Amino acid sequence: MYISITPQSLGANFSQSVSDFVDYLEKENQGSDRETLEHFFNQHGDEISNKEVIASIDGNTAKLKKKEPKFYSITVNPSKYELKHLKDKSDNLRRYTRELMKDYVTSFNREINGKPIGINDIIYFAKIEHQRTFKGTDRQVRENQPFASKILKLKKDIRKIDRGELIGNIDQIQNRILKLEQEAPHQQGGKHIVQGMKKEGDQSHIHIIVSRKDASNSVSLSPGSKYKASEVLMNGKLVKRGFDRDAFYVKAEITFDKTFGYKRNYVESYQSKKDFIKNPKLYFSVLLGLPKNEKTMAFKLLGQSGVPVINIPTNKVQLAIKTIRKLKQGVDVAIKSSSIGI
Repeated sequence: MYISITPQSLGANFSQSVSDFVDYLEKENQGSDRETLEHFFNQHGDEISNKEVIASIDGNTAKLKKKEPKFYSITVNPSKYELKHLKDKSDNLRRYTRELMKDYVTSFNREINGKPIGINDIIYFAKIEHQRTFKGTDRQVRENQPFASKILKLKKDIRKIDRGELIGNIDQIQNRILKLEQEAPHQQGGKHIVQGMKKEGDQSHIHIIVSRKDASNSVSLSPGSKYKASEVLMNGKLVKRGFDRDAFYVKAEITFDKTFGYKRNYVESYQSKKDFIKNPKLYFSVLLGLPKNEKTMAFKLLGQSGVPVINIPTNKVQLAIKTIRKLKQGVDVAIKSSSIGI
């Protein structure tokens, strides 16, 4: 599970309207028939129109300045193992989103009218998508780029030859293009990966738009707060503040496991990512201390995520610093690719 929480910004200022983001999230519905459309939904409704989403979010920004986020985007990316565990993707992901947003509100160290924040105190809308495309920032695209640049130049040469601006053998150039396409390190479906190509496999994920202000349009709720939990004196009153992302991520994982009966391996867990970042030696020590079946599965998951499993030591004695550093590089790639961790 990989979850990100980001404000939608435009340079130094933040988006003054959610309309562009809503339009962006509608891209997958283009060309779809009525039965396969994915609508916006929230805690209480399943087929919410774009107009209602925009009106609700844009109309709930009282006293917010240009340099303050009007809304936040939460992206929930279940791993391929978690998705494989789900039977009805759309229905189950909607169900999970509603439970997840309960975890979201309880992660705030805030009160409204003397009561802890509840699910009805926030305004949010969510949408499920089932496709992803490779971006220019993806590792596969970046590492294929030198080959793509050479291919582009050769294709330009062919057009110049056709126009009589260049002398050359088109067949030979096309053979060179074919060879470069085959030599590119990252392939999918027999083709080298380029920006804009759709990713194979189940790519289902959830986009959530949540208003910065509470449902009464009077209290500011920022999941981007640098405080986990603190109190500050405002207008002579002691006010609680903060959002505990760490707690939110832990709850999100527990909620998924309880809701769908998912048995999470250590290397998939949020705790393992924390161990890996703060104490790599502990990470590999715990990994090697897992029961046999769990350890076998852990190695399998790591291997499928791009970690050089063949080099993982078979006992704790072999956990030399040099070995840990080398393995850390591989696991780091897996975590950043959202294959494991949260």
